[in-house]
Amino acid sequence: MWFWFAIIALLCWSGSDLFSKIGCRDNDKYAHLKMVIAVGVVMGLHAAFEIFVQGTSVTWHIIWTYLPVSLLYIVSMALGYVGLRYIELSISSPICNSSGALVAVLCLITGTLDESIQGGMRVAVIGAVALVCIGVVGLGVVESREDDELRQARQAASNYKYAKSWLAICLPVAYCLLDAAGTFADSLVLERLNEDSANVAYELTFLAAGIGCLVYLLARREKFTFKAELPKYVGAACETVGQLFYIYALADEEHVMMSAPIISAYCVASVLWSRLFLKEKLSWKHYLMIGLVVAGIVILGIYDI
Repeated sequence: MWFWFAIIALLCWSGSDLFSKIGCRDNDKYAHLKMVIAVGVVMGLHAAFEIFVQGTSVTWHIIWTYLPVSLLYIVSMALGYVGLRYIELSISSPICNSSGALVAVLCLITGTLDESIQGGMRVAVIGAVALVCIGVVGLGVVESREDDELRQARQAASNYKYAKSWLAICLPVAYCLLDAAGTFADSLVLERLNEDSANVAYELTFLAAGIGCLVYLLARREKFTFKAELPKYVGAACETVGQLFYIYALADEEHVMMSAPIISAYCVASVLWSRLFLKEKLSWKHYLMIGLVVAGIVILGIYDI
């Protein structure tokens, strides 16, 4: 079953990328806050299921202990949603998904990298990190140096124009940095907390963030329409279901070395969906840099970083 769990996680997370992009790409300056609301609602429903049906225990102590990690994840996701207004999904997703490389760097710096990763394996991990870093920096360079006429021509099919801006690259990079910090902090905090309880605490914190965003938007008399909000909730559902099957896939410890790289390559599916459904087109230079990032991510996935 591990294989199908991994495939479902890959499809759900890439689906979350696609529907989040659809929900955030219009000229709605509050789209990212509405996306936070959607994710908060779905996660709140799942948290309620875990508490009242599965019997997962969560206390204020657990919520407060896990709060710094929760905030890193929530802020990173909010910035990622903002970034979807300014850049193609096929560029944003590989950058956001390269946070594993930064986690590996943090582990190397702090000496907390898995002791089993030695010799050639360590060289492979460092090489993978280098590939990701070169690819991400390369994407920024390609974006900044691309001719304006060529950019407009390749964006014509999707009917969405993205201006040349370092902000477009900086937002997914900021997501990557904060998500990596959250993952690294996660590994330290979970030494003292039950994983299921910590996950529920995270979902409840996300629900609180969503409620806060909702109150703010209602105070500003912001309007909500079913057509505009539906993709956001589909994306939020995909995000939550993907997380569940990710946990199920990695629970089979004998096959982690195979399931991890499958799941970590979900950004490849995101690029494919962006090409098929959003009609995004990139230059060969973009795809070359994306290929470097994906190769590094898959190698890190093999070593479960």
